[in-house]
Amino acid sequence: MKSWSCEDSPGILEETKRVARLLDIIARISTRPKMWTRRALAQAFEISERRIQEDLEILIHRLCLPLVHSRTGYYLTELKPLPSVTFAFGEAVALLLAANVGRSTAGVDSAELAAALTRLKEAFPTELRRLLDTLDSRGGTTEADDHRRQVLEVLHEAVGTRTTVRMVYATASRDDAESERLVDPYALVPYVRSFHLVGHCHTRGEIRIFKVDRIKELSLTGERFEVPGDFDVGEYLGESWGLMRGVARAPELVQIRFAPRAGRRVSEERWQPGQRAEWQPDGSLIFSLRVGITPAFVNWVLYYGADAEVLQPTWLAREVRKEAAAVVAAYERKGEGAAT
Repeated sequence: MKSWSCEDSPGILEETKRVARLLDIIARISTRPKMWTRRALAQAFEISERRIQEDLEILIHRLCLPLVHSRTGYYLTELKPLPSVTFAFGEAVALLLAANVGRSTAGVDSAELAAALTRLKEAFPTELRRLLDTLDSRGGTTEADDHRRQVLEVLHEAVGTRTTVRMVYATASRDDAESERLVDPYALVPYVRSFHLVGHCHTRGEIRIFKVDRIKELSLTGERFEVPGDFDVGEYLGESWGLMRGVARAPELVQIRFAPRAGRRVSEERWQPGQRAEWQPDGSLIFSLRVGITPAFVNWVLYYGADAEVLQPTWLAREVRKEAAAVVAAYERKGEGAAT
């Protein structure tokens, strides 16, 4: 008798993908209300806006979720708690181990995960709680890790409830000088292995980006605020590479040829909306995107070394060549010093 698999039923496989996408949409809107427009969701899932609209109609009309659209994006007016779930002992331990790993992963909502961990631990007998607490120390978490987790938990609450925060922030451009600020937190943005807060700084009177790891002290003020109706975090960050507003050049077409081994890694990631990856007969990859080039982008190209060749713009090729030559020169000087 032939065994059944999802591959035998493409329709079921497609429906499974849609269910996963619907759950992902709910999670995104729940953690970042009024920040996800139909266009932004379509770009995130790399599908058409029409497909996203169909998904949203399922959530609203078939699942009866209180999903509302504002000028800046969708949000849920309320979300009913899920029914309680019972786990076998082995299942609960496996979930705890997985959740602890997830806490250090960029993009995971640390506040929700911390709450889930607490509830899972409460399901165990009292005599096992001390043993379970040792799970938190596995992986060698540092004081800095704990501080980041606490700051993220407060910020997630502040973003969700639209509550102004008071922070002590160390500014990199001023030799880590610390200053106290009142900030209206609009959104949390994961970038590389860190998080950044986008919000209105009362001290500067404008929207600023704050690196979470530079927040030394943080507390909720209890004061509520409203995000401006015309604010869109995607538009604010723009088409520049990374989170370096103010230092990016005007967006332009960039083409880079990657050797096969590097091309495979590059093609697996979604670096920027509108990117294109075209495999060549010789196995290389031509990677194209329109982006505002920043120093971080130059460093990204240099990371791939000889496996990356800038095809255009020509000024970027010269810049990468100059930086690579400076690296070689620095090592040659060190080599000469060691020889003497």
